[in-house]
Amino acid sequence: MIKRILEDAIKIALNRSSSVALLGPRQVGKTTLALYVAEKDSSVYLDLENSLDLIKVRDIAIFQAENSGKLIILDEVQRLPEIFLQLRGIIDKERRKGNKKGQFLFLGSASIDLIQQSGESLAGRISYLELFPINVLEYAGNSMEKTNLLWTRGGFPESLLSVTDRDSLTWRQDFIKTYLERDIPQLGPRIPAQTLERFWTMLAHRQGTILNASLLARSLEVSSLTIGRYLDLMVDLLLVRRLQPYLFNIGKRLVKAPKVFVRDTGVVHALLNIADYNNLLSHPVVGGSWEGFVVENILSVIPRTTKPYFYKTSGGAEIDLVLELGMDELWAIEIKRSSAPSLSKGFYVACDDIKASQKFVVYAGQDTFKMNQDVTAISLPDLMNKLLKL
Repeated sequence: MIKRILEDAIKIALNRSSSVALLGPRQVGKTTLALYVAEKDSSVYLDLENSLDLIKVRDIAIFQAENSGKLIILDEVQRLPEIFLQLRGIIDKERRKGNKKGQFLFLGSASIDLIQQSGESLAGRISYLELFPINVLEYAGNSMEKTNLLWTRGGFPESLLSVTDRDSLTWRQDFIKTYLERDIPQLGPRIPAQTLERFWTMLAHRQGTILNASLLARSLEVSSLTIGRYLDLMVDLLLVRRLQPYLFNIGKRLVKAPKVFVRDTGVVHALLNIADYNNLLSHPVVGGSWEGFVVENILSVIPRTTKPYFYKTSGGAEIDLVLELGMDELWAIEIKRSSAPSLSKGFYVACDDIKASQKFVVYAGQDTFKMNQDVTAISLPDLMNKLLKL
């Protein structure tokens, strides 16, 4: 269902903009989705990791002229960032001919060069969409058994659909190794793979906690500024989420550092060598892992204009996830793994602080019911469906 919605979003964006960039980490399914969209239109697909295809687009003007009227799909476009300088003139030339609809669909597994180069060269000529890994609505529905499998293995198709837990873990470990030893060095940053793996693993151990750059810096024997650069890199690669605090002037001492999540929980568990669901339940990361799982699932379905935050004061008032849906529309979401959720006073205080218009607690049960002070207990799939209807 979610992929169908995104398929429609790609078509709408291509009708509205001359080019569209579909972003997402490697192996998340961008190529499959793009080719499915392209089946219904005249198109040509090139993978820029293929040396022959790369040669074809070295002179993109000639290639586009030979394929005029077709949608040109360029996969792994961050491999050739200089192409965007040429594309601006091509798009403007086609516009003068009256062809204002989608001419290019870019697929990128890293947003660093893609966004920088396309943003500078194609301003006003490009739309961005993000493809998330498989989520609860697509795979599990209301099945807790499937939800737990998705949580444990993560949402990358090859990992989730592996025959055994061991096969799934091996795939994720290889995925991590590929990023560390091939993808990141090709993108330019010269960071030793062992150092970056240690940093990534530290983030997994501290899943869902407030960023403490000084602590991480001491552990890696680097500066806090270096930690900031490492984190920027992982965020740009769409592998880590930096959830910002909700800040406003209410005369309270607010936590101003971001929360940090490794975005796919299957990757979290592979970094920590957690092989299966039973091992996960006994691991100290279980709470943070579940919170990250719920956050990513929710963010995969929010309206594009929604801004996500968390809220925390030094006095203990806290909300796991705040969704700013509009000027006066704030949803406060608390995340509990229990099937019988209870809320602390800090959540109610925080909701009063920000004047939340809707208050939810996402829990492991399937029923929806009212709790104290207009808080609604709701399952993760039901809350996601509610967001999809907005």
